[in-house]
Amino acid sequence: MTTRKVLFIDTTHPVLTEDLTALGFTCEHYDDFNREEYKNIASGYFGIIIRGKIKLDKDFLEKATQLKFIGRVGAGMENIDVDFAQKQGISCINAPEGNRDAVGEHALGMLLMLLNNLRKADREVRKGIWIRAGNRGIEIKEKTIGIIGYGNMGGAFAQRLKGFGAKVLAYDKYKSDYSDDFVEETDPETICNETDILSLHVPLTSETHFMVDDAFINRFKKNIYIVNTSRGQVLKTSDLVKNMKSGKVPGAALDVLEYEKLSFEGIDKDKLPDDFRYLIESDNVVLSPHIAGWTHESHFKMAKVIAEKIRQEFIG
Repeated sequence: MTTRKVLFIDTTHPVLTEDLTALGFTCEHYDDFNREEYKNIASGYFGIIIRGKIKLDKDFLEKATQLKFIGRVGAGMENIDVDFAQKQGISCINAPEGNRDAVGEHALGMLLMLLNNLRKADREVRKGIWIRAGNRGIEIKEKTIGIIGYGNMGGAFAQRLKGFGAKVLAYDKYKSDYSDDFVEETDPETICNETDILSLHVPLTSETHFMVDDAFINRFKKNIYIVNTSRGQVLKTSDLVKNMKSGKVPGAALDVLEYEKLSFEGIDKDKLPDDFRYLIESDNVVLSPHIAGWTHESHFKMAKVIAEKIRQEFIG
């Protein structure tokens, strides 16, 4: 049998290499290659494993003439031309099942931190400042939480809200009949009329790019807190800041930013606008560096999910 080689473009948990090797694949790692170097050797591979280091667009995939699968160790597929890949007979595999628990917990943790002023209070206490009334929190109980996008991540967040006594609504344009013990399926109008806290769980596509802008935010009847653990460019930062200044958005919890690099491994420090300065100086904003789905456990689980899906499709 012809050797089936798998090219690892990004680092992953070593268990993925171990599992694929056990399945008969030959795994090759070239961590210091650039995009052109990867493209030049792509024709020799049966599979590619990637997170977000480079884009696998049509130009790249046309060179990968023997490619049968792309394994994206994560959930979002925006750095892969999925339509073209599928036309070429390339299976596109991701692993949202592996990091949904991490995202659900992180979103909840950020929300609790935001509503209870923990960023500000922690900083003050460390300076010997003891302010109680000024750091009075807001309870989740009896609030209405609107979830947009009810896939693996939205569902995991809803599950973690179960014990808080909130009303949890969800809207997903591409799903139906998903009401369960954790969430009530609804429509955009109800989301806009009832939501106190909005949580975003959609992929980044041409449809969702800057979906949450000034017009979107002002469709909501109430002032809303916003939690974003999806992708930074789903939310237009300048419009978020505008509505924070007006009071329409009293607070935001952001694990992702529109200024992130493609790889999610950094932000363009030299290109950060005044809107970002506002976010980092605001006590009503909680920030983290795109780590909602990046726990020690999810690092392992995502690798196992990818390996199992490859086994099912190509080994049987």
